[in-house]
Amino acid sequence: MLPQNRPTLTELPPAVWRGSDLGAVTVRACSSGWPELDRELPGGGFPARSITEILSPQPSVVEWRLLASALATVTASGKQVVVVGPPKPPHLPGLLRAGLAENALVWIQADAPAQRLWATEQLVKANSAGAIVAWLPQARAEQIRRLQVCALSCEAPVFLFRPEAARHDSSAAPLRLHVTAGIDWELMVSVFKRRGPAHAGVLRLRSVPAGLEDILTPRLQRPSLLLKKPETTSNAVGRSAPAERVDAQLAVHE
Repeated sequence: MLPQNRPTLTELPPAVWRGSDLGAVTVRACSSGWPELDRELPGGGFPARSITEILSPQPSVVEWRLLASALATVTASGKQVVVVGPPKPPHLPGLLRAGLAENALVWIQADAPAQRLWATEQLVKANSAGAIVAWLPQARAEQIRRLQVCALSCEAPVFLFRPEAARHDSSAAPLRLHVTAGIDWELMVSVFKRRGPAHAGVLRLRSVPAGLEDILTPRLQRPSLLLKKPETTSNAVGRSAPAERVDAQLAVHE
C-alpha cells in the first residue's frame, strides 16, 4: 500500500525532472539563431557536453544553413570550429557572409569512415575546439555511444550529420533532429528525440542562403506560388482544360 503522505507532482522538489516537462540543461547551450527552435531544445539551444545528431535525406544541403548562426557565435567568441569529413568542401565566401570568422574554421579532410570516426573522437577528447562538426554516415550505435561518453567531458557542442535512414536506429545522442529543405527557402525541422515530451509537428525556419536575400525578387522568395496549377474549367467532353485555353476557343467561335 502506498504511503498516504506521498508528495504530488506539484510538490516535488525543483531538482526532480518530470517526464512531461522539457528537460533543463545545466551546462552551457549555444543558441541556434531561431527563437522558435530554441524554445523546443532543452536548455534553449544546442547543448555542450553532449552530441546533437542531425539527420537529412541528402548531404551538403541543409548543414551550413542550420548551423551557420550557432557557429558564427562560436567564432565570434574567439574559438575554432573544426569540421571533419564534409561531403563537399566548405564554401568559404558563403560562410564568411553568414558571420563565421575565416581564421577560426579548421577543415579536416578524412574520406574513410574509420578516419572520420577516429578524428572526431580525438577532437572530442582533446576538448580544445569551440564546436565540432562531423559527417559520420556509417557510424554504428556503439560508436555513437562511445562518442557520447567522451562528449560528457567536452565543453563544446558536438554535431554529427548522418543519413535519414538512421532515424530508426538506436542512438545514444540525447538530441536528434531531422532536417529537410523546403521549397520556400525554409528548413523543415523535426525534433524527434530530446529530454522531455515528444515534439509534435514540424518547425518551418526561414533560411535564405547567405548572399541571396538581397537579390531575390518577392516572387522568387516564394517559389511555391509560381508552381501552383492554373485554374481549370470543364470542357464539353468532361475533361479539365486550362481556363485560358477555354477563353481562346470561345473567342474563335464568336
